[in-house]
Amino acid sequence: MKKALITVGIFIIIFTGIILINNKSVLATEAIDQESESKLIEIKDEQIKSLEEYKEKYGSDAYGLTAYILHLVQIYSIPLCFLAIAISAIYRFVIGTRHMENIEKGTAMMVGFVTLTIICQVLPLIFA
Repeated sequence: MKKALITVGIFIIIFTGIILINNKSVLATEAIDQESESKLIEIKDEQIKSLEEYKEKYGSDAYGLTAYILHLVQIYSIPLCFLAIAISAIYRFVIGTRHMENIEKGTAMMVGFVTLTIICQVLPLIFA
């Protein structure tokens, strides 16, 4: 009985949070001023210009779009993979001192993310 009440309570809290976040986001979108809107438009225009430059450089829409996406993957993979490598190091060196199965888990994660980082950094160079 207690587990059921706790589960229902957790669901109520989650749904209340979702409703409150959605209401705040609706109010926040109404409060966007002209300066923020102009900055968003400026960023969008820069990205479209960059995409067009890739299309001109590669001479095809498909190749240009692929090169543009690979460039974005190359940029954003660095911080995400370093974060994942740090988490796997925590599994290996911190949690693994108490629980031996986490040493293997951390090592496997670390090898996987280092491999992913190398692939994400080399793939745009191979494509070019």
